[in-house]
Amino acid sequence: DTDRSRGLGDVYKRQILRTDKTLDFSFYIIGWVCLILALVLGLAWKNGYFLWIFPPDGCVLHNLTGYYCPGCGGTRAIHALLHGHIVRSFFYHPIVVYTAVFFGWFMLSQTIEKASRGRLAIGMHYRDIYLWIALAIVLLNWLVKNLFLAVFGIALLG
Repeated sequence: DTDRSRGLGDVYKRQILRTDKTLDFSFYIIGWVCLILALVLGLAWKNGYFLWIFPPDGCVLHNLTGYYCPGCGGTRAIHALLHGHIVRSFFYHPIVVYTAVFFGWFMLSQTIEKASRGRLAIGMHYRDIYLWIALAIVLLNWLVKNLFLAVFGIALLG
C-alpha cells in the first residue's frame, strides 16, 4: 500500500498517532527532572525566595495594553490547582489543568509500565496532537478572555 492509495487523511492520521519509544523515554526522564525541580522551587517559593520574579503589578502586557496575554491567569491557575480548586484553576487558565492531567497520567502510566517490565503495557505515548490541543487551548482561552474584555467590558481575571 502506498500513501496515495490510502489517502491524505490516512497519512495525517498515522502521523498524528505515531509513537516513538525513545521519545517516550526522554520525556519520562525529563518529567522526573521537572517534578524534582518543581518540588525544590516550590519549597524555595514557600520559604520566600523568588518573589522578585513576578512584577508587583501583575502582567506587564496587561498593564500596558489593558488586554490579557496568552499566559495571563497561569500563576493563579497553578496556585488554585495546588490548593485543590480544580474548577477555579480551569477558569483562570485551562492549560494548567490540561497539563497536570496529561503529565500525571503520562508519568503514572509510564512508571507502571516500567515497574512491571512491560507486562502492563499501559504507558501513555507522546503524540504531536497533544501539543496542538494545548496550543488550541491557550489561543482559545486568550481570545475568549480578551473578547469578553473588549466587547462586554468584563474582566474575567479581575
